[in-house]
Parts: sequence; C-alpha cells; structure tokens
Amino acid sequence: MNHERIQGICMQFGGRLKEKLGELTGDPRTAAAGRGDCFAGRILEQRGIAAQEADRQLRDFLRRNRNWRNLSHR
Repeated sequence: MNHERIQGICMQFGGRLKEKLGELTGDPRTAAAGRGDCFAGRILEQRGIAAQEADRQLRDFLRRNRNWRNLSHR
C-alpha cells in the first residue's frame, strides 16, 4: 500500500465519524463536511490505487522487455 491509499482510507474514516457526529448533534454543516471528507478520501484512495497499478505495469513491462532499448537502435 502506498501513502495516498492509506491517507485516503483514514480520511474516509474521519469523514464518517464527522458525519455521524453531525447527525447526532443535529448540525447539518458538520454532517455535510463529513460526507465531503469521505468523498475526498475515496478519490485519494482511488488515485493511490491507480498510481500503484501504473508502477506495477511499468515494472512488468521492464521485466518482460529487458533489452527494449537495444532493440530500438537496430
């Protein structure tokens, strides 16, 4: 797991807590802010997953094509 995924998961958890706190206290602004934090956390987590997948694909390409630089000069 990379840093962005962990940060996104934590942000989602904090957003859910803030949303529930807003619902319990009857404060719609706090509940809305919690939903926003949860949404931002999901975006951050997905961006982290995408970055991990891109890194994995690059490593796989380089592993499969160890001599790709030498092939382009022929």
